[in-house]
Amino acid sequence: MKRLIAAVALGLALTGLARAAIDTYQFKDEAERERFRTLTEELRCPKCQNQNIADSNAPIATDLRREIFRMLEEGKSNDEIVDYLVARYGDFVRYKPPVNTRTLLLWYGPAGLLVGGLVVLGFIVVRRRRVENTPAGVLLSADEQARLDALLNSENQDKKDS
Repeated sequence: MKRLIAAVALGLALTGLARAAIDTYQFKDEAERERFRTLTEELRCPKCQNQNIADSNAPIATDLRREIFRMLEEGKSNDEIVDYLVARYGDFVRYKPPVNTRTLLLWYGPAGLLVGGLVVLGFIVVRRRRVENTPAGVLLSADEQARLDALLNSENQDKKDS
């Protein structure tokens, strides 16, 4: 009987914690609710690193949702809200940071690495084709060619003598 009471008490305690994580906001209309949802889904949680504010249960995400709701109630635009959060937390809170001098490497670095790799691969292929298409005699200097001829002649002479 004691175990049953303990299990029920634990279940009720956990249910209370699960309900505490849900935010409930009263919006003026459906358009404002949609703006709130859009903003919280497109902004990253500063603590969770790869979760948006809408999905995060971190305390800072809860505070940011509350702050976004407050600014929506004040009638601020989406751009004003995003600018406020970027000023406070940096471009990190955006999933799509703006293209500027500080983020050029982030935006164009992968493409640059790909182009650079293709150029290096092209040089390697061209170089190998030149080596494969070039007769062996052309690659040797005159002294090396004379020495090779002497060795081959001496080897041929040894075979005839045998």
